[in-house]
Amino acid sequence: MTGKAGVWIDHRRAVLVTLTAAGEHTTTILSNVEKHPERTGDSPLKGSYEATQVPADDSRQRALTGELNTYYDSVITALREFETLLLFGPGEAKGELHKRLVKMKLGARVSAVETQDRMTHAQIAAKVRAHFAPGRPDHT
Repeated sequence: MTGKAGVWIDHRRAVLVTLTAAGEHTTTILSNVEKHPERTGDSPLKGSYEATQVPADDSRQRALTGELNTYYDSVITALREFETLLLFGPGEAKGELHKRLVKMKLGARVSAVETQDRMTHAQIAAKVRAHFAPGRPDHT
């Protein structure tokens, strides 16, 4: 268990930047999770509407949650060997990943969880380098 890693994550992709004695490496993990599914079918105002034409909200939510859990597990597998982690991103995914890390007893490795909008791979790598730079006041 050596090195540090930063992860910019949303529900569609995770960009991992790892810093080890061997150098810096960037990896992208795609979620293959579609956007939250929308209801389809005829509007009651336009014509007939049959409940059997539309999957129940809870079954669609369970499918989405299962896909996200698989995605988070693949990110955690890629991060498992690193001793210190930075999680950041624009939405809920960073918090969901953090909760999953805590549940797996890996939460102590997280040095920070930050909100950060869209970034290029170069910007993500620069943020991770800056966060773990020696001499930074809260450097771990």
